[in-house]
Amino acid sequence: MTEMVKIELPDGSVKEMPEGATPYDVAADIGPGLAKAAMAARVDGEVRDLKRPFEGDAKLALITKRDEADALELVRHDFAHVLAEAVQNMYPGTQITFGPATDDGFYYDFAPAPGRGMFTEEDLPAIEEEMRRIIAADKPLIREVWDREQVRQFFIDNGEAFKAEWVMELPEDEPITMYKTGTGEADWIDLCRGPHLPSTGYLDPKAFKLTRVSGAYWRGDQSNPMLSRIYGTAWLDRKQLKQHLVRLEEAAKRDHRKLGAEMDLFHLQQEAHGSVFWHPNGFRVWRELEAYMRRAIDDGGYNEIKTPQLMDVKQWTQSGHWGKYAENMFAVPDIVPNVESEEEAASPDIADDADWMAIKPMNCPAHVLVFKQGITSYRELPIRLYENGCCHRNEPHGALHGLMRVRQFTQDDAHIFCTEDQVVEEIHKFCRLADRIYKDFGYTYHVKLATRPEKRFGSDEMWDKAEQEMRDAVKAAGMDNDEYGWEELEGEGAFYAPKLEWHLTDAIGRTWQVGTIQSDRVLPERLDASYIGEDGERHRPVMLHRAIFGSYERFIGMLIEHYAGKMPLWLAPRQAVVATIVSDADDYAKQVHAKLEAAGLRSEVDLRNEKINYKVREHSLGKVPLLVVVGKREAEEGTVALRRLGSDEHQKIMTLDELVEMMKDEATPPDLK
Repeated sequence: MTEMVKIELPDGSVKEMPEGATPYDVAADIGPGLAKAAMAARVDGEVRDLKRPFEGDAKLALITKRDEADALELVRHDFAHVLAEAVQNMYPGTQITFGPATDDGFYYDFAPAPGRGMFTEEDLPAIEEEMRRIIAADKPLIREVWDREQVRQFFIDNGEAFKAEWVMELPEDEPITMYKTGTGEADWIDLCRGPHLPSTGYLDPKAFKLTRVSGAYWRGDQSNPMLSRIYGTAWLDRKQLKQHLVRLEEAAKRDHRKLGAEMDLFHLQQEAHGSVFWHPNGFRVWRELEAYMRRAIDDGGYNEIKTPQLMDVKQWTQSGHWGKYAENMFAVPDIVPNVESEEEAASPDIADDADWMAIKPMNCPAHVLVFKQGITSYRELPIRLYENGCCHRNEPHGALHGLMRVRQFTQDDAHIFCTEDQVVEEIHKFCRLADRIYKDFGYTYHVKLATRPEKRFGSDEMWDKAEQEMRDAVKAAGMDNDEYGWEELEGEGAFYAPKLEWHLTDAIGRTWQVGTIQSDRVLPERLDASYIGEDGERHRPVMLHRAIFGSYERFIGMLIEHYAGKMPLWLAPRQAVVATIVSDADDYAKQVHAKLEAAGLRSEVDLRNEKINYKVREHSLGKVPLLVVVGKREAEEGTVALRRLGSDEHQKIMTLDELVEMMKDEATPPDLK
């Protein structure tokens, strides 16, 4: 008699299927439409191949294109495999390594055949065509479980040294799976955890594009061989691909590095690798943001402080940061080099017993030291300490990216020291403050809770309490729902605390993780912070780490791209340029400029002997919001002709007084309106 397995479906119904049945069989039993639409299955919560047999009774959810996140992960993984097969078909002797899915596509790393040289972008069109041929062949993707030594020997026999090395490092207690593309012995095969789609024909041949190539070291180690990495973007259908390519084109136009140069905001150069040279225009934006944030923290009951850049390494060891982040910290010997020549000064000897100082990568320990000065009573809590804190982190050269990833950055950093009973209310207040600020800049956002990582400080009871406090605060703020994209990210918290994260969505739909608040009971313990409670005894405060901008550098980079350089008037470094049509209007242009400046507005005057259309183009490229045009007629009538950046409207004629009042209103920061 045939053994049966019970398969529970999402609606609670149960199907009995013969032993050896697969999720595909269940889909076909329900109906041919579902069998055709199904891409993979979630069996007892694990995503699996559609045609992998059940191993007993199970809960089943079939994955279709409607399950977009899972479906995209699957197709991107499969496109990576098809890429690897295409490359080896076209270039025999090429070795394969890794090929994961990414946020918008996939990549695969290759060791080119001897004498072949690295791949270039000129190779991509031909590789794309071979990929489409493989997709059109609709080859089945077949999962096989192999013995570890069998896998190793297979790759050795086929000249795949990288895969042969890697397989021996996989956990011994896990099955090793190989995926074959096709049914014949000579078909392509790769080591892979899976899962995969049933066949290559499930992929849309017009829903992917190979985008670029780069170098990458084997396993990310510079001492290992250099590989050739091919990137691609992949989607469920050609419509999604087209939309993505439009977004990429728009993102290229908004690139903050390009606009930063056109607007004369900042520059970077090798002499200060990873640090920003702010120009007057760029630092004006910085100052406006700084003033805005100071008003916000003043309203929120914070006290601003300033702490040292250098602190003894012993302090960082006690806090736990040295053990976790030493390789990303800059350290200097606490000595006076005894040198008598220029040559000795270039490379002074450092004594073996020299004390070391570290440049701070974060502000937290210094804020604890400020809190610890004197005796603090429970009546003084909460104490909210804020700092525009300049920090340094030794980021790898290859990871640096304009303003988005730098080595020197300034955080809008604050730490709230409070009692256990005050935690939820303080997090709630921060949620409301962050909400107001992000909306002032035109962002929508999602809120996520990052929970305890595998390696962490503190007891499970402490983590249980801290995580629940955050849930309670978000609920009190009305943000634990779909409107705010509420989600819990398991294992992604800091080593000392869970954290709430704010993921902002910009004008073209990209998301940026920016603000955070973390509930920390570890650092006060490690650094011996305490207050005197109502019972007269010493107690540990809870320390809330929080930031809203994250860093000024990255937030400004985001704003440049969010606004495409067209800053709102209150943020624009140059709010208006007064430009003359004829030299007869020079004196009047100076008067207009002087009146704007007297009203506290940021303007410049352009008296160059150039045609007005040339001036309009140049100042539009510099993203000046308002161009105030004056000629002989305007000088005689006391008027101006106003042109707005990016507006299709014709220039508007108004009196000088009307211009000043209009600009004063538009240039008022949103928190002061």
